[in-house]
Amino acid sequence: MLNIIKNGVVINNDSWTLIEKDVELIDIESLNYIVVPLKLWQQHKEQLAPLENIGVWLDSDEPAYHLAQDIEQLPLVAINFPVFSDGRGYSYAETIRRDGFKGELRAIGDILKDQLYFYKRVGFNSFALRADINAEEALTHLTDFAETYQVSHSHPTPLFKRR
Repeated sequence: MLNIIKNGVVINNDSWTLIEKDVELIDIESLNYIVVPLKLWQQHKEQLAPLENIGVWLDSDEPAYHLAQDIEQLPLVAINFPVFSDGRGYSYAETIRRDGFKGELRAIGDILKDQLYFYKRVGFNSFALRADINAEEALTHLTDFAETYQVSHSHPTPLFKRR
């Protein structure tokens, strides 16, 4: 079971189910609160879009522009970090927020607790931590630094204008 942190709070009963890449549409038609892979979303958008609670997840090789026309209707977008050294998800998150996405942006995959502050800076507000990571302890990493020089989603005003 994954540990979920959302908006700075540990969530014990997360409603969302992440659908793996090899699942067929017929297997998921009756589910609610599902997060489908981008390819499944693109292939069956007409059938999936009317579902009330559906999210889409992007893998590290699926840039954010694939969802540009759909983000306003999605309550959740998840971005996969297959390994901690693959940082493309940071750029995808920043792009999605810059395009106006206001919903839940969840980091999934190899999420490191000491990177939570940096995920938050680019716009993530939700994190699916591995079961071996203590979510309460990980919360402290959301505030590892008090100030930043560069602008970001979490600090849109540069430091010289905040002083």
